[in-house]
Amino acid sequence: MPGIRNNGAPALIGIALAALLAVIGHLGVRDLDPVSLTVSDYAVSDSGGAIHLAMLTLAVASALLVPALRRLGVPGARTGRLGAAQLLLAVWAGGLLLAGLVPTNPPGTEMGTAAYVHRYASVVAFLALPVVGWLLAAQLPTGARTRHWLRILTVASLLLAAAQIWSAYPGDRAFYGLIERALILSEVTLLALLAIALPTHPRGRQGPQEQEAGVVTPVREASVGGRPR
Repeated sequence: MPGIRNNGAPALIGIALAALLAVIGHLGVRDLDPVSLTVSDYAVSDSGGAIHLAMLTLAVASALLVPALRRLGVPGARTGRLGAAQLLLAVWAGGLLLAGLVPTNPPGTEMGTAAYVHRYASVVAFLALPVVGWLLAAQLPTGARTRHWLRILTVASLLLAAAQIWSAYPGDRAFYGLIERALILSEVTLLALLAIALPTHPRGRQGPQEQEAGVVTPVREASVGGRPR
């Protein structure tokens, strides 16, 4: 699958590395409760450097996928949806980058400007990625099962985001950290699936389904035997 080798593999490596760093960052903290406190709370602890690095790594891995959409394109895709997906994927990557560079406040302290920047950068990022998954689910030349799982992860992410908003306000932060971690797991899985499901052939090159259906691209139609038809 050349598309995965050329475009998805570096992003997948980055996603895996970010997940490993996040786990390491959690293992180094013993006096915080993951059920009630967020990943960002862990990131500002004494052992939180690995989590900040995980956020930055995930942002870079996500950014690698943005030009892949533009470069490869999707045969028959709606350019409006593809452009919106690119923009929102860039928003996700930028939000993660900003959240990784601007830390929140330590637990139990008053929120300052940096903490608000961190919070809303994270909110925008985690709302943008599910929309990317939904927009691309019907556009990528993948099997029905992959499209099905992209939609499931999109819906799960939006439901978990709604649950976190509920917990943050009327829910008195019940299970706030647990809900956030479930949301992160859902969205990182969605991102990894997007990396795998990117188009597997460059723009203008036929895929197996097109060849079986006898579809001829404009490039091949224009030249047979080395001369124009």
